[in-house]
Amino acid sequence: MTTSDYRVKGTTGEWEVVIGLEVHAQVTSNAKLFSGAATAFGAEPNTQVSLVDAAMPGMLPVPNRECIRQAVRTGMAIDAAINRWSQFDRKNYFYADLPQGYQISQLYHPLVGEGHLDVVPDDKDPGTTKRIGVERIHVEQDAGKLMHDQHPTRSYVDLNRSGVALMEIVSRPDMASPAEAGAYLTKLRSILRYVGSCDGNMDQGSMRADVNVSVRKPGPITKEHPLGTRTETKNVNSIRFVMQAIEHEAKRQVAVLEEGGRIVQETRLFDPDRGVTRSMRSKEDAQDYRYFPDPDLLPLELDEAFLDECRASLPELPDAKRVRYEAAGVTPYNAGVLTAEVETARWFDALLTAGAPAGPASNWVTGELFGALNRLGLGIGDSPVTPPCAAELLALVADGTLSGSLAKQVFEVMLDTGEAPGAIVEARGLKQTSDTGAIEAVIAEVLAKNPGQLEQYRAGKVALFGFFVGQTMKAMGGKANPGVVNDLLKQALG
Repeated sequence: MTTSDYRVKGTTGEWEVVIGLEVHAQVTSNAKLFSGAATAFGAEPNTQVSLVDAAMPGMLPVPNRECIRQAVRTGMAIDAAINRWSQFDRKNYFYADLPQGYQISQLYHPLVGEGHLDVVPDDKDPGTTKRIGVERIHVEQDAGKLMHDQHPTRSYVDLNRSGVALMEIVSRPDMASPAEAGAYLTKLRSILRYVGSCDGNMDQGSMRADVNVSVRKPGPITKEHPLGTRTETKNVNSIRFVMQAIEHEAKRQVAVLEEGGRIVQETRLFDPDRGVTRSMRSKEDAQDYRYFPDPDLLPLELDEAFLDECRASLPELPDAKRVRYEAAGVTPYNAGVLTAEVETARWFDALLTAGAPAGPASNWVTGELFGALNRLGLGIGDSPVTPPCAAELLALVADGTLSGSLAKQVFEVMLDTGEAPGAIVEARGLKQTSDTGAIEAVIAEVLAKNPGQLEQYRAGKVALFGFFVGQTMKAMGGKANPGVVNDLLKQALG
C-alpha cells in the first residue's frame, strides 16, 4: 500500500483522510517584527520587551526589513509567487498574553502566494514523489506566553515572545496520510534551515504546526460528495506528534460518524503522553476576528533590486544538492541522507573540497562517521574529525598505505585525539606493507605451522584459503596488503 492509498478502516468500510498543515516558523532575526527588542531564546521572563511589544499608548510599529527579507527568501525556495504589494491586517481577539488586544497578521494580501514542495513520503521507495501545494506564506507577530506552573492560584505572563516575527506557511489539503504529512514537515524544515530563515527547532517552539484533519468516503470531490468537516489541532511541536495526532484524529472522526454523530468544526489540543486529541474550543471563522487593514502600517511594496538581492542570497537547496551528489557517484539513498540536514551537507561538501572521491566518501560518512558520532552522542558539527583529516584518511586507504582494518584503528585514534591520520600512521607504525619478501616469509611460516590444513586444502578443501589469509594477516599484525597476500598465497599453495 502506498501512502496515497492510506485508509482508515471502520465498520462501514474504508475512509480516506484529508490533511492540511499550517506551520508557524519563527523568523531568524536579531530583532522582533515591529520593534528593536531582542529575540534570543532562553532569556529571563520579560527581559526582551519594548514599549511596542507591551502595547504602551502611542507606540507605533515599524517593520523589520530582515524579517520581510527572510520570508521572501523562503517563498523563493519553494518556487512560490512573491507579491510585490502586500498589506498587514489586524486580527482582533482577547487573550492575556496579547497586550494589544489584536495580532498584526496578513489575511487579504499576504507577502508570499502559491508555491509547492515535492516530497518522498516512502523512504523505501525514493521514486514515490508527491507534490504538496503551499497556498501562502504570510508574516505575523507572535503572542506572549502564559505560565501556569509557577504558583498554585496564579498565572504569569512572559512577553519575551510577544512581537517575534512568524511565517505562517499554509499548505493545501493535499496530504492523505500521516507519512505524507511527516515527509512534508521534514522537507519544509530542511529548506528553512538551508535558507537560514528559521532554525526549525520544534522542541523550543520556533517551529510548530496546526494540523487540519477531515475524513470522507473515497471518491471524487463533488457537490454531493464534498470534503468532510475539519478539526484543527493546535501547536503540535514535533513531526512524530503531528503524525500521531493525524492518526488518532482520523480514527476518532470515523468512529463519531459511524455512530451517527457529526464532526464539529473546532480547535483541539494533542496530548503527547496519551497520544490523543481533546477539544479546546469551537473553531472561529475569519469574520469572528474582525480583520481590517492595520491603520498604523503602510502596505509593503517590494522593488526589483530587493527581490534580486533575496534571490542571489539563496544557497544550493537540498533537491539540487542531491542531484549534484548523485551525478558525482553517490547512491540515491546516501544522497538523501547527506542532504537531509544542512550541517551534514556542508560537512560533506567540505570533504569533497578537500579532495575525497564522492562515492567512497559518502559510504564512509554514512557508515563509519555516523556510527561513531551516534556512539559518542555527537552531531556532525561537533565531530572530532575534520573534513580535511577525513579526506586524508580516505586517501591513505585509496593509495594502499592503510588497509581497511588499519584505517579503522587510525580512525579510532582520530576520534580520541583529533590528530591527522598521517601523523598517527607514522607515530604508531601502522603503515600497510606490500613488501613481497616479508610477506612470502610469513606465508612460508604459516604453511609450515599448519600442515594438516595445507594437506586438506590441496586435497580439494579450497574454503581453507580464507584460513591461510587470516593467519597471514594476523601474523603481520594486520599490516600486510590484503591484495598482495592473496596473490602470494595462491602462488605458494599451487
